[in-house]
Amino acid sequence: METKTILVLCTGNSCRSQMAEAYLRNFVKEKATIYSAGVETHGLNPGAVAIMLEDGMDISHHTSNNIQEYLHINFDYVITVCDNAKERCPVFPGRAQVFHHNFPDPAKASGTANEIKEHFRYTRNLIKNYCADFVQRYL
Repeated sequence: METKTILVLCTGNSCRSQMAEAYLRNFVKEKATIYSAGVETHGLNPGAVAIMLEDGMDISHHTSNNIQEYLHINFDYVITVCDNAKERCPVFPGRAQVFHHNFPDPAKASGTANEIKEHFRYTRNLIKNYCADFVQRYL
């Protein structure tokens, strides 16, 4: 069986795309190679790192990458996880199927530390469920 390639694309590759990359890697095992990138790079969001650790996923070693680094890869699937990335997503030549889901951005949450953490947790759980469903449907 041929290994699929999947790119998760977000605005800054700091939060939502990083979460999705981790969950997809966890769910696909050897069935796919997972990449994540942003149309910009903002570095890893500490809130995303902390909320993923809460679910046993260590993303502290991830890097924030720019989409330009991956334009040479012939992706099977491209998943945009925010409207901004969808609007700015480059056209991928070849066979890439593009999927889109606009997840709320917990990095823009306001309120108490607990309220902000809940926003991160909520988004994380949405992304986890989406990734599990994606793998079940397409891989």
